[in-house]
Amino acid sequence: MTRIPQGPKKRGSQHWLQVLANGPSPVLEAALPEEVRRGFRWLSPLRADEFAEYRDDSFLELVGLTLDRIPRKSFWPARGPVWDGLAVTSSGTVLMVEAKANLPELQSPPSKARPRSALLIRQSLDRAKGSFGAPEEADWSNVYYQYANRLAWLHLLRAENGVAAYLLFLYFSGASEVAGPASAAEWLPAIDRAHRALRLGTGPLTPYALDAFVDVATLADA
Repeated sequence: MTRIPQGPKKRGSQHWLQVLANGPSPVLEAALPEEVRRGFRWLSPLRADEFAEYRDDSFLELVGLTLDRIPRKSFWPARGPVWDGLAVTSSGTVLMVEAKANLPELQSPPSKARPRSALLIRQSLDRAKGSFGAPEEADWSNVYYQYANRLAWLHLLRAENGVAAYLLFLYFSGASEVAGPASAAEWLPAIDRAHRALRLGTGPLTPYALDAFVDVATLADA
């Protein structure tokens, strides 16, 4: 299934992203580059769409993309990343969102893909490393695999297909219902550990992988 209805959530990053995407979001937009702010419009998760999240070809269709140079199937097997949020701008720039509300969410288990799919994933992760200043020997398949595969998809869109796209890691603070960090400052050491584990440096796509911090107290809980 590539369109995944979620229904309303009551806690954690899914809840707060649903609140953010279905109401005014000036706090977030102020943290985004000008290219992303122009005509910013959420496509997922929307109340009118069952708060659905998207992956694979349904994701590409939703944001209006056709990957002509390197198609999705030649880069990533089916059942790829499920995007927490998706948005576009009036100029067609795509924003892919990965949201977190507590520290354990930053870590993830390795892929459980079957051998043929696992080989394609490994090859694509390797292709993406240089775009973010990581050396070839960096391990992108273990504790921070989810973080790494999101970077790989930004590489697929921007480096392989020339798509104007950004990846946003969105960190909510003050989500006490899931024992989340109380402030942006409490997120920073955990984010730094992820970057060091993946051996991220400065590469051509580094400016397009963004961090933003939103205090849930600034959101009108809908």
